Amino acid sequence: MDLREQESSLKELTADILAEANRQGADQAEVSVSVDAGLSVQVRKGELEQVEFNQDRGFGITVYFGKRKGSASTTDSSARAIEDTVAAAKNIASHTEEDPCNGLADADLMPADLEDLDLFHPWDIEPQAAADIARACEAEGLSADERLTNSDGAQVNTQQALRLYGNSHGFIGAYSGTRHGLSCVLIGEDDAGMQRDFWYEVNRDAQTLPSPESVGQRAAERTVARLSPRSAPTGSYPVLFEPPMAGGLISHLLNAISGGSLYRKASFLLDSMGEQVLPEWLSLTERPQLKKSLGSANFDGDGVATREKSFVNAGVVENYILSAYSARKLDMTTTGNAGGVHNLDLDGPQTPRADMLKQIDRGLLVSELMGQGVNGVTGDYSRGAAGYWIENGEIVYPVAEVTVAGNLKDIYQRIVAIGDDVDLRGNVRAPSLLIEAMTVAGA
Repeated sequence: MDLREQESSLKELTADILAEANRQGADQAEVSVSVDAGLSVQVRKGELEQVEFNQDRGFGITVYFGKRKGSASTTDSSARAIEDTVAAAKNIASHTEEDPCNGLADADLMPADLEDLDLFHPWDIEPQAAADIARACEAEGLSADERLTNSDGAQVNTQQALRLYGNSHGFIGAYSGTRHGLSCVLIGEDDAGMQRDFWYEVNRDAQTLPSPESVGQRAAERTVARLSPRSAPTGSYPVLFEPPMAGGLISHLLNAISGGSLYRKASFLLDSMGEQVLPEWLSLTERPQLKKSLGSANFDGDGVATREKSFVNAGVVENYILSAYSARKLDMTTTGNAGGVHNLDLDGPQTPRADMLKQIDRGLLVSELMGQGVNGVTGDYSRGAAGYWIENGEIVYPVAEVTVAGNLKDIYQRIVAIGDDVDLRGNVRAPSLLIEAMTVAGA
């Protein structure tokens, strides 16, 4: 299956939907189309546990009557269904209040040309072959150490997606992408009890995924390393966040400078434009048109062309993260980020992880975070954590049932180093982050 074969017909259908919205009297209209297809295969203890195929298609239709807005969706693309869905959106608009910030983004913000970002690399794999890969991954993990006694399974996923957006300015754009992944979850046990950990890899191109054996080995190493955890001492200590945890920490900053949080006055970084929020050696840069990257896109959810930009430059907020609507609410211009950021990088001098550890006399390496203890309005941060205690620059034992806390404004200012181990598996491409000091509370 190649979803790209549907692009031409869906563009014609989008044009028909926009024409129907015009026929029903809409001043403006926009259509979002999503098509997904894929395969997921899971094994556990060597046995095939699940084979799942998915194929979905949906249309989101939004109409504007003056400054009134109505939206409706359908999975049926017949002429009658489209007519009814537009009518439903029209009816919703008639019952809404006028909002002066409603409406399409300006026409001149749409991309004139759509560059090929090399995002589509289909993987023609049968369920049996996918199951064999998952089995090899799990078997390698379980054989790595006799203390690995159980498994939550290994999984292979392959997905294709087609995204299309059109509006009554005359812009209709589309792009296709693939995501292929392999994961393994293992359970280890010793006299102190059981521990669980995992590893996964994801890529646009299945040919560039690591071997299943290496994924299983990584899951095994992480699980065994967590056995026999202790508590950590309570006090103020340096904290090193592994890349996936660091990405979450940076996401709180991105949310705080996002238009929705700002115009609702629900951000600890209100009126932060031009203010220093990070050390001056650190910048947050969006690179939305990188070839083959998981977060790449030519346009955002409003159809606005994406472009490289800094949200934080040399520690100072240079741009908020804005859609067309949130930009109008703030009397600003959209940044092409309806739907979020694309390939957000942390730019600054990188330090190898071993050298970052050497900077820590006593401190905590965080490999897992739990709970929802983040207040987006005040910046107060308190979350359960697990990881490893560090003494004299070396990991000495695993820890569990620990809390790390502070205020995000202070935490961001106290970043003293970033690693060279960038995690490329998401839209926020973060390396390890070393915080000079946070409150650590053990049992």
